[in-house]
Amino acid sequence: MGKLLKANHIDEYIKENENIFLNGTVAKALQALLSYKSLTKADVIHKAEMNDIYAYQIFAGKRIPSRDKLLCICFGMELTLDETQQLLKFAGCAPLYPKNKRDAILIFSIVHGNTVVQANEALYEEGERIL
Repeated sequence: MGKLLKANHIDEYIKENENIFLNGTVAKALQALLSYKSLTKADVIHKAEMNDIYAYQIFAGKRIPSRDKLLCICFGMELTLDETQQLLKFAGCAPLYPKNKRDAILIFSIVHGNTVVQANEALYEEGERIL
């Protein structure tokens, strides 16, 4: 950010930093996470409590997931809070924000290793929209 703010021209910044820009799709990022964590799509989809067909379409890049569906996948992959935040940002979604009640419940659930079902129960108990 500092380099961008100090740049005199955007072209200059882009040329100097071409190798740091994020490239790829959400599907590719999910595939990389599956590989990195040695997970299968089937296991993640089961843990994410998602419709199989819809989830496989997300993994294949045929559907763009909503923030909530992506969070379900994060729970299914048992991602850390940092990994979840990075994936949300990569997908163009807002990261979880601790001053938002719903997001705070989700952050707490992620940090404490809760399942998507447990997170949904906590959201429901607090009158918040479930994933």
